[in-house]
Amino acid sequence: MTFADGYAPAPESTSVVDLRADYGLFIDGAFTAAKETFETVNPATEEVLAEVALAGAEDVDRAVAAARTAFENVWGPMPGAERAKYLFRIARLIQERSRELAVLESLDNGKPIRETRDFDLPQVAAHFFYHAGWADKLEHAGYGTTPLGVAAQVIPWNFPLLMLAWKIAPALACGNTVVLKPAETTPLTALAFAEICRQAELPPGVVNIVTGAGETGRLLVEHPGVDKVAFTGSTAVGKSIARSVAGTSKRLGLELGGKGANIVFDDAPLDEAVEGIVNAIFFNQGHVCCAGSRLLAQESVAEELLARLRARMATLVVGDPLDKNTDVGAINSAAQLARIRELVDAGTAEGAEVWAPSCDLPERGFWFAPTVFTEVAASHRIAREEIFGPVLSVLTFRTPAEAVEKANNTPYGLSAGIWTEKGSRILAVADKLRAGVVWANTFNQFDPASPFGGFKESGHGREGGRQGLEAYLAQS
Repeated sequence: MTFADGYAPAPESTSVVDLRADYGLFIDGAFTAAKETFETVNPATEEVLAEVALAGAEDVDRAVAAARTAFENVWGPMPGAERAKYLFRIARLIQERSRELAVLESLDNGKPIRETRDFDLPQVAAHFFYHAGWADKLEHAGYGTTPLGVAAQVIPWNFPLLMLAWKIAPALACGNTVVLKPAETTPLTALAFAEICRQAELPPGVVNIVTGAGETGRLLVEHPGVDKVAFTGSTAVGKSIARSVAGTSKRLGLELGGKGANIVFDDAPLDEAVEGIVNAIFFNQGHVCCAGSRLLAQESVAEELLARLRARMATLVVGDPLDKNTDVGAINSAAQLARIRELVDAGTAEGAEVWAPSCDLPERGFWFAPTVFTEVAASHRIAREEIFGPVLSVLTFRTPAEAVEKANNTPYGLSAGIWTEKGSRILAVADKLRAGVVWANTFNQFDPASPFGGFKESGHGREGGRQGLEAYLAQS
């Protein structure tokens, strides 16, 4: 199951996880049952991990009511310095339980343990530490100090616990209470976070977790008792949510899809650029909204760059997410695998040239080998649509102006990368790119102090940094 021999298996033990047979909803500080349940499965094996409560209208009503009561009586009036203590406590508990949470995330999501252990969990804790620091300093942020009230938050399956942190940490720091719905394919770490809230002795109702599929999310964002809706996910669902809250007083934040351009100029250090390209598209199986899924290579170095890229891709280890050697884990669900296959078939049918390293994939589970398309035209679906998988589309350019034109030729505007040794070129090109985040000679670098968000159909609003606080404060 590997491209390169020579690595002995190094599986992480699952004994650190106390996986239960069933999980309830977390409402008003307690776990409660629902009338219906659904299964969450391990995408690497298709084995059922647990039965999870499916929240209906009555459950969402109870969760919103609990959040409202907690906001009005406890969390809203609480001084920022006191709220900060809870956030610091949560951050420390996440650090203490990070190994357990990393394993649970890899089991439920399919992402490699090296990424959950070394990227996701440190970032999760960092977001709570960072926003704990803001809780008693909001008057210096420039957006007022008045919280909005109850925040309805719907998060995706690609970074389950990290997206939870991006949503909950700033909301609580600003004095809001939360009802959060995790994705139906990855609910387990959100429910583990609910346990952490109880460990931290967070007042009941401040954080509520309702699990379910799209209908549960619809009930939550359309609920008249919420003051703020925050959504990260597909552009199609984001547009639907925007329509549903139009004409109401609810504040809305959307972080949606992307089709990021990763631009490599002829003076770039090619070996470093290759590592950046691999990180940009194969990190987290390409399940990244800001992935560098379009490689724009300057024609004079394109052939050499692609040769080095193919050689590097042949060393990637695809397989067991819990093996510490694994670079590319499982696709999160059968539905997402079908979506990837559909677009790859379309790319081939439209005339692009496909290449993937030789790789034996398991018969069970959801897998897709790292893949690269060349001879791609801007009109091809694989150049226009978000694949959300380990598939790279390569286009070429001759001049910086052509690179900018091709990079901006997308309805999205979330991320981009520039590879060149010239600082002046970085500044000149970055200034012309319509992308919320532009990385230079690197990719997929994140920090809680740095705001993140997009243009056009990639959504609006910012998360993280001082700017991210604006989404949860009512300016007077």
